[in-house]
Amino acid sequence: MSRLSKINLIKNTIKSYPDFPKPGVLFRDIFAVLNQPDVAAVLYEVLCEEAKSISPPVDCIAALDARGFLFGTIIAKELNIPFVPIRKKGKLPGDVQSVRYQLEYREDEVEIQTETIRPGQRVLIVDDLLATGGTLAAAVQLITKLGADAVCLIIIELTDLEE
Repeated sequence: MSRLSKINLIKNTIKSYPDFPKPGVLFRDIFAVLNQPDVAAVLYEVLCEEAKSISPPVDCIAALDARGFLFGTIIAKELNIPFVPIRKKGKLPGDVQSVRYQLEYREDEVEIQTETIRPGQRVLIVDDLLATGGTLAAAVQLITKLGADAVCLIIIELTDLEE
């Protein structure tokens, strides 16, 4: 199966739910892909191929809580490199670095354990969906605050949002 055929299979399996979780929002459901093992295997294959193609190679995978964990851990295993979680404030033990970021109607904060990333590393940040980019930008800030370089891999990008 060609790369384009794989992407189209994944794309056609993702379900959309209008007006969820509130009116005016079109929710993209990646869990529909995970519910079909054959399609999920194709998705993981595409993600791992993409991660392997990054040059220079990445040293570890960081993923955003929680759906990013579903994909980041598998990519990390396939590349045989560490996995690092990025979580909401107060969810990680030990010494953490945090970044506050603005959402549409409120602020939020994400954290990473400081001992998990070393200066100079290349870190692949994995998440399922890019909408406005606030959470992803905060994750990039976290990685760069620790002296590492960030590269991003997103499964779904919402291109039809109005500003």
